[in-house]
Amino acid sequence: MDAGDLGEALRHFNGVSQALREHRPVLLGIGSQGRARPGPSRGIQRAVPAASGAEPGRTRRARRPAGPPAGADLKKLQVRFARRPGESLLVGALAEDRGRVYFEYAPEFLSTGLNLSPFRLPFEGGLFEHADRGFGPLPGLFDDSLPDGWGLLLMDRHFRSRGLDPAGVGPLERLSWLGTRTMGALTYHPPTERSEGDGGVFDLHELARRSQELLAGDAVEVLPQLLRAGGSPGGARPKVLVGVRGGSLRSGEDDLPVGFEHWIVKFAAKKDLPDAGPAEYAYALMAAAAGIDMPPARLFKTSEGGRFFGVKRFDRAGDRRFHIHTFGNLIQSDFRVPSADYADLLKAASLLTRDHRDVLRAFRRMVFNVAARNRDDHVKNFAFIMDDRSGGWALSPAYDLSSAPGPGGEHSMTLAGEGKDPGRAHILRLAGPAGISRAQAAAIIDEVRAAVDRWRGFAAQAGVSRAGSREIAASFPKL
Repeated sequence: MDAGDLGEALRHFNGVSQALREHRPVLLGIGSQGRARPGPSRGIQRAVPAASGAEPGRTRRARRPAGPPAGADLKKLQVRFARRPGESLLVGALAEDRGRVYFEYAPEFLSTGLNLSPFRLPFEGGLFEHADRGFGPLPGLFDDSLPDGWGLLLMDRHFRSRGLDPAGVGPLERLSWLGTRTMGALTYHPPTERSEGDGGVFDLHELARRSQELLAGDAVEVLPQLLRAGGSPGGARPKVLVGVRGGSLRSGEDDLPVGFEHWIVKFAAKKDLPDAGPAEYAYALMAAAAGIDMPPARLFKTSEGGRFFGVKRFDRAGDRRFHIHTFGNLIQSDFRVPSADYADLLKAASLLTRDHRDVLRAFRRMVFNVAARNRDDHVKNFAFIMDDRSGGWALSPAYDLSSAPGPGGEHSMTLAGEGKDPGRAHILRLAGPAGISRAQAAAIIDEVRAAVDRWRGFAAQAGVSRAGSREIAASFPKL
């Protein structure tokens, strides 16, 4: 994807709020000579962090001519692209010097043509400095390897238990701590030596109980198995990576023995309803009926009565690993600061995948999120997956679909500028610029509505209580 394609697309983006109009050149890294300044927006405040100076919003070429920076505080990491055990490619090197982060692609990786982050990280030789520190300390490509929410809590508790202040632990130290135990295909070397044991068979009910103690502040220390299996994935809810073979379970954050499959199992958060697991499973059934591309999902039941939602990982298939890039980190938009519109997602899907079917899939997912009141639809809850043979991209299967009120009761991503009460008119307004006819858009809306109208049946199948089912059904808007 070249700059001309992106620039032309940018000129045709639909401006839906002043904040997005000012921030959009920074989001896609085209035509910006300085940081965008946040402007007023409709609905919830969508202020985008600004910074002084005239540095561009994307990763920029460093002033040093070649080689990593040198300094007493220099930290370096090797980044590798792991396809399967024993088969990896050197991607390049990360360096951190006095709070500034640099990256340089390895020449041999550039020769593969695998552009890992097409919108924000220049796919060319030379040393580049991460200039968009308003987004975060790392380029979006590598930030996707770090957990947030639950995984970050576990990581910080671990550092505190070692006498370290988490605020003083730098991003490269965190990546090194993850090492090869990352989501996706990127790994970081040399990895920090860790001593949580070999995982082995573990008890989901005990891990769920310990996670609740940790959330409540009652845990004195983090259970090693919980740290090992739960320290990598993102998202706010407690979760663990699990290897599954029939009725056998084991820690799944690393490579698994033959016959095991990679799954994620979620536990309840403090604010969740008692049947949060069955409710998310019912949403998975409903989404599949609505034509949404869903990975296999199931409930993991324990002898103590636990019912935990689990979903098969799409970044793993046997011993293969696949590169995943979230939409938010692809455009370097902080998911904690709602500032994007579904128009941006649809345009990014078109530009990145060059496949109109993926645009239609993204559009259908948008309709489902409105119809099923999933307002936790922030920019990291959409992702793209790379084919490492061709370098092509596709929209990933859906994940994190549930009944959620969103920030301030609004959708995290607006629809044609509307976050509080988007309806059929807003959905149809987004169809045309995305190359979707009004008739096709209306058909998708009706198909999704038909599936959502069957909610009570899916809820009963998943074991959601009648009271919980009624409460969720009452929240669905009319389209």
